[in-house]
Amino acid sequence: TLRKPISQSSMVDWASKNLNMHTQGIFRRRISISNMLSWNGGSIKKPMLITSNRTIKKEACEMFKLVQNYMGDRQTRMDRNHVALVTVTKCWSIQGLRDELYIQLIRQTTDNMCYRSLARGWELMAISLAFFSPSPKFQSYLEGYIYRHLDSDEKIAQHIKELVDLKNKKIAKSRKKRKQNTEDEGLPISTYAKYCYRKLHKVAVTGGKKGLRKPTVEEITHARNAILTPSLFGSSLEEIMLRQQDMYPENRLPWVQTQLSQQVLALGGEQTEGIFRIPGDIDEVNALKLQVDQWRIPNSLSDPNIPASLLKLWYRELEEPVIPQQFYQECISNYENPDAAVAVVQLLPELNRLVLCYLIHFLQIFAQPSNVGRTKMDVNNLAMVMAPNCLRCQSDDPRVIFENTRKEMSFLRMLIVHLDTSFIKGLV
Repeated sequence: TLRKPISQSSMVDWASKNLNMHTQGIFRRRISISNMLSWNGGSIKKPMLITSNRTIKKEACEMFKLVQNYMGDRQTRMDRNHVALVTVTKCWSIQGLRDELYIQLIRQTTDNMCYRSLARGWELMAISLAFFSPSPKFQSYLEGYIYRHLDSDEKIAQHIKELVDLKNKKIAKSRKKRKQNTEDEGLPISTYAKYCYRKLHKVAVTGGKKGLRKPTVEEITHARNAILTPSLFGSSLEEIMLRQQDMYPENRLPWVQTQLSQQVLALGGEQTEGIFRIPGDIDEVNALKLQVDQWRIPNSLSDPNIPASLLKLWYRELEEPVIPQQFYQECISNYENPDAAVAVVQLLPELNRLVLCYLIHFLQIFAQPSNVGRTKMDVNNLAMVMAPNCLRCQSDDPRVIFENTRKEMSFLRMLIVHLDTSFIKGLV
């Protein structure tokens, strides 16, 4: 659901307080906010945002050149993947550079007369959002900028034409020719904007790439491809099923769900102490995630905690939880009533019901006394670690969240103990 972001006047107010106003000419006249936030073919001598950090002051100017390299506005011998990798790695490693990158991208995608350059700027923004979020204070500004481009293709085309017409005839002809030659290079800007809008909301919650390993070229490529090809992670169940239609048309359940579940069991997860409670190595989990998103399960897995952690992540990152939001209140109202809890499951949409029943059937294997003795994960522990991945409390009140957490756990426990999932056997 699109929520209305901050107004244009609020964005101008934010910019006037946070932009590191640049000067020009021998009299060092201050550049206006509109010029500060318009495409620039030259270099910058200081950061776009106010900062006292010396490292950021130095890196920001170098990063601006990298942004220009990626967009094709400055020549470089590096290929675009490598430029993106260096840029993203800088910001992933130095948190203070993240807002600086996003404001630079806002600048270079404003009043840009070359469509190819414009599209690449938006592409780099989409890639960056796969790795890190802006700071909370900058998020609303970035959201407002992206929001204005959700349905802007005709306006952008008209604006580029108007900008070109402002130039003298000679420049206008060359610019026009350049624009026509590159018009088809890149997706419509609204496609990038819609992807960035969804990605911004997700990364603000999940926090982006975790772990100690730096970003890789494979992850950069994957992030770019995700703009057009939805990931198996963070999408809706319907999107995931649609994506697997060509490869697994007979499957009634998401391939990613069944494959990861089977991997946990194949590696002896039901006999592993602390399964689902002890997290797998985060870098190994990230590597597996990349493989799974390409429909591959490597043969080299040995630790069941790796697929178990990724499985939890898949449930947690679904665009809408397995138990849709409209059933949330009914779930926490019936957390002590087995019959009513089971009845809620029967009300779910067919796909959600099958996915949930598969999960409960899977957890029932671990809840068997013979396995609990080894895993030390009884039905209460299983419900505690899995409930947050199935139900999402929408309240911001800590007291409500705390109280509902207990009810969510109890509801899931009811299902593990009382839900008949025998029909799931053999279903894929």
